[in-house]
Amino acid sequence: MKLNQSIYVIAAALTAAVFLQSCNDAAPKVEEKPSSSVAETSTSATPEPPPDPLAAFDMQRAAKLTATARLLAGMSVADASAMPKSTAPPEKISAVEKTASWKAQNSFFENSWKQLEAEQLAPVTKWSGTELQTINASNPQVFYPFSGPDFLYVYSLFPDAREYVMVGLEPVGTLPDFEQLDSAQINQQLANAKDSLYAILKFSFFRTNDMAVDLNKQGVLPVLLLFAARTNNQILDLQYVGIDKQGTIQMRDPSKEADKAMIPGVKISFVPQGKSNPRTAYYFSTDLSDSGLEKTPEFLEFVKKMDKPVTYLKAASYLMHYSYFGKIRDGILAQSSHVLQDDSGIPYRNFDKSKWEMNFYGNYMGTIPLFADFYQPDLREVYKSGTNVKKIDFGIGYKYDEGSHLMLMNAKAPVENPQAEATTSPAPATP
Repeated sequence: MKLNQSIYVIAAALTAAVFLQSCNDAAPKVEEKPSSSVAETSTSATPEPPPDPLAAFDMQRAAKLTATARLLAGMSVADASAMPKSTAPPEKISAVEKTASWKAQNSFFENSWKQLEAEQLAPVTKWSGTELQTINASNPQVFYPFSGPDFLYVYSLFPDAREYVMVGLEPVGTLPDFEQLDSAQINQQLANAKDSLYAILKFSFFRTNDMAVDLNKQGVLPVLLLFAARTNNQILDLQYVGIDKQGTIQMRDPSKEADKAMIPGVKISFVPQGKSNPRTAYYFSTDLSDSGLEKTPEFLEFVKKMDKPVTYLKAASYLMHYSYFGKIRDGILAQSSHVLQDDSGIPYRNFDKSKWEMNFYGNYMGTIPLFADFYQPDLREVYKSGTNVKKIDFGIGYKYDEGSHLMLMNAKAPVENPQAEATTSPAPATP
């Protein structure tokens, strides 16, 4: 009996040894490496930090541009957290904050901006966060023709856009260099920036005739940067650019004769305070009428290269209701993924109902007397019906005090095989 037990134990041991060997043969071969020190192991296991998206910008230049924008906007430059990477602005620019003219600038904006924020910007931002949430989540490119320097509203509605393209007749202009100006010139520059904003602070839009006077000399640049600062952005860089004959953006030197053939523009790189991903705002000065675009067809080529932008139209003087603004109107309809506008933009009748999904907000009650000829009875019927119409609690556009409204048009996805759809669709009923 003991002999049998011993044989059983030996057999079991041999079986186990064979099984272990077969497991080792089947296991993948792992190449042995010399052991590393603890320090080497921990270093190799630590992922490299992502590259700094702001590393390409000159922070001293960014601090000067940001400080200039803040002074124009009546905002202090002493707050280090407001400067890009807390870089201190030049002393001469900081000294402007101590002048009586800047203190008056600060007082004006502190009072007017609080009212604007409460009555306009806060409700607009809240509305955008609900109704434009999906669009903003895509970090869109936004196209804003007939904009003038109205960065304020396009940014408030689309705060997460990666790129803004604004277009107007007003010249690009230049940015004041407070380091080179005497006290009288500083006073004048601050006054110019403040005086040009009366209409938009009160009515939510720039008045065309006022812009022709107020911005003819200084251009739009001071106002663009003022609005960027007031919406809590830091200015990273500013470059003069142009659109060449191929519809491509190029660097532009305003002093060079050869560069004067390009459509003039400016590129502003900025970043929201507390964020690290830079954004871009372009402004181009050009005539968008058909006759203007015949002289500069490269602008339409540029529009065709845009990445299915969101187009925004506000207080556009009903220009695209005229036949001689048909080229830009057709370009917008062909290229845009969404159109957000009031009735002064593209006529309601020009939106093909089979291609656009439509959402309506506010209440269309007609036009102001100046534009009475552009009343749209078909649009009035839509609002009277109440179908797909939501309320808004802020005034915007020409009817800012009553009858404010917005229309959000979303391009429908194209049918890949219209013939197949026609075949499968039920036949219409016989009357």
